[in-house]
Amino acid sequence: MSRLLRRVLTSAHTHRNFKPAALHRSLWPAASLPDSDGPAFAVKLTMEPKLYQPPPGVRGMTSLDKEAFTQTITVPALRVPTGVLNKVIKSLRKSTIQRPGMTRVLHDTEDNGEFRLVLLDPHRVSSTSSFSEAEAEALRSFDVAEELQSHELLLTYDNLKSEEVLEAVLPLGQDVTSGFSRVGHIAHMNLRDHQLPYKNLIGQVIMDKNPGVTCVVNKTNIINSTYRNFKMEVLAGEENMVAKVKENGVMYEFDFSRVYWNSRLSTEHQRVVQLTKRGDTVFDVFAGVGPFAVPAARSGANVWANDLNPESYRWLQHNCKINKVDGKVRTFNMDGRAFIQGPVKQELPALLKGKGSIHVVMNLPALALEFLDAFRGLLHHEPPCDENLPTVYCYGFSKEDSPDTDVVNRASRSLGFPLENRCSVHFVRNVAPNKDMMCVRFTLPKEVLFSSNDEQTEPSVEPAPKRQKCMETTDSI
Repeated sequence: MSRLLRRVLTSAHTHRNFKPAALHRSLWPAASLPDSDGPAFAVKLTMEPKLYQPPPGVRGMTSLDKEAFTQTITVPALRVPTGVLNKVIKSLRKSTIQRPGMTRVLHDTEDNGEFRLVLLDPHRVSSTSSFSEAEAEALRSFDVAEELQSHELLLTYDNLKSEEVLEAVLPLGQDVTSGFSRVGHIAHMNLRDHQLPYKNLIGQVIMDKNPGVTCVVNKTNIINSTYRNFKMEVLAGEENMVAKVKENGVMYEFDFSRVYWNSRLSTEHQRVVQLTKRGDTVFDVFAGVGPFAVPAARSGANVWANDLNPESYRWLQHNCKINKVDGKVRTFNMDGRAFIQGPVKQELPALLKGKGSIHVVMNLPALALEFLDAFRGLLHHEPPCDENLPTVYCYGFSKEDSPDTDVVNRASRSLGFPLENRCSVHFVRNVAPNKDMMCVRFTLPKEVLFSSNDEQTEPSVEPAPKRQKCMETTDSI
């Protein structure tokens, strides 16, 4: 039940989804309107059942032909005096037509410019009785005749929504729901197998319908567990993978094809950074391009940031410079365990005697829990008190029914010390069906950190992908 509730609550924070267009019904039957030849006459306004759907001939299209989506539709309209036009538009804002790239006010060709035609949404207005009481009262107060006219309107590809185009093109009966993550000018997709024959068309549609998107890519394999990046192919637009992203007021630049970046973690980045304060120390074991390290330094913390991926390391340095915190962030290009048993071990003794809090961030959810054993017996001389022991934020994935219990148990095994009732678990997000991302927060137990003899506890076997080492690079961007 807790897993289900989490998915419902977090669905609003996920990346943009293209939902299949709803089935449209004929909402505009015959309407009785005044006639110049008599008191009234019947005007038959015939609407197609799927008014806003593209023509059926586009089904199965794999190369985008925008002209094929063009059609003429009939919509209701009101003749409105120009003097009260703005007031009428405001009063009828829920009933006017709302289509991408389409104006809702036109010149009335039958007069000398004293009137305008206000186009209405046929799904909301089928006759004068469709107006709400407030709308009808407003029209009377502005002396607007409650007489509907029919208007022939050219509907083109530019006036269609993304989901309408995709639903029209992909085969009937197949799921057309698709999603993308926005990373600067790049739209990142995870297409399903049945969508692949239409991948270039889908990419073009997404680029057309989302201003600022100039490149659409599709993920072609799972994330590499060593460097946390994945192969991708360009579906549409320019092959420029260097993105500029602003998150929580901080600017980042990086090559999206060679580093790890997830826009859906912005809330989590902010949550943890807000737990630090000026004068604190932050050890970011798997820093990436700096989404924890840079804002923590901007808030006044002293930061030691590390990442195994040479590209992430270089962009981390670059982002520190462009945000003017390079003087507060020391950067390293090391394996995570080597970073803990090297720079972290060297700095901890002095920091434990200080007043500032110590934070250790371990955001590598596929493997981070297995790196906790690097803290076993890290130091030899126990301080006089344990008031300033480091706080660890360790991330992990879980597919268990009780992910909270699962990650605590795994963290306990790796530390060799029980964390039950000595930690808190924060749900970050649902990353896939039956797969949650969690954050375990705890004070590093002194029984783990300090060895009782002269030898450090032997660490557990490191996962094979992470055993690769990289030479430190000083290449500038």
